[in-house]
Amino acid sequence: MSDFVLQTTAVSREYRVGRTTIQALDGIDLAIAQGEFVAIMGPSGCGKSTLLNLLGGLDRPTAGRVLLNGHDLAGYNEEQLAALRRAQMGFIFQRHDLFPVLTAAENVEFPLLLGDVPPNERRARGAALLALVGLTDKAAHLPDELSGGQQQRVGIARALANGPALLLADEPTGNLDSATAADVIAALISLARSQKLTLVMVTHDPEVASHADRILRLRDGRLAGGNGGLK
Repeated sequence: MSDFVLQTTAVSREYRVGRTTIQALDGIDLAIAQGEFVAIMGPSGCGKSTLLNLLGGLDRPTAGRVLLNGHDLAGYNEEQLAALRRAQMGFIFQRHDLFPVLTAAENVEFPLLLGDVPPNERRARGAALLALVGLTDKAAHLPDELSGGQQQRVGIARALANGPALLLADEPTGNLDSATAADVIAALISLARSQKLTLVMVTHDPEVASHADRILRLRDGRLAGGNGGLK
C-alpha cells in the first residue's frame, strides 16, 4: 500500500464552451501523504476547485490519472464512486448547504442515514461530533438560529460523520468574517490533527494557508514551481 493517500499523474481537464475549449488543468502531478494538510492557492479561475473536484471523484479528468490509496478512480462507476466518497471522504464547501428544516443534530446525523446506522448509534455519533466542534448546546437549533460560523461548524461535523480518512475543503471560510473564519479554521485543523486526517483545502487566504504542511500554487491550470510532491 502506498504511503500516499492521493496522487495525480499528468492530470488535465478541458471544458467545451460553445466552440471554445478551456484548459482548466494542464498536466498536474502531485502526491499527498497520509495525515498531511495541503493548501491549494492561486488566482480566481486557475483551476483550484476543478482540481479538488477531481481529487474527490466529483469530476473526471480529460487525461491523466487520479489515484486514491493507489486505486485509479477511473476504474469506478458513478455508483461505486458515490459509495467510495461516503466511506472515505468528507467534503466541506463555502456554502455549507445545511437542511433548513433539520436541527443541527439531525444535519450531522443525515449522512449516517444513508449508511443504515442504527438510530441509537446515529444519535450518539452526532452528539459526539457536535461536542467536537463545540456546539453541544446548539443541537436542537435550526440552521437559521445559528450564526454563520456555527453553521459552518455543523457542516464540518457533518463532513466527519462517516469517519472519513480524507477531508476536502473548498474555501470553507469564504463567507465568514475574519475573526469567525480564524476560529473555524482553528477548529478544523485541530480536528484534522487529532484524528490524523488528510486535509486538502482550497483557500485564497494566506493566513489560513500558513497553517498547512505544504502549499500548492496553481496558475493557469499548472502547478507553479513543480512542488506537487512531498517536501
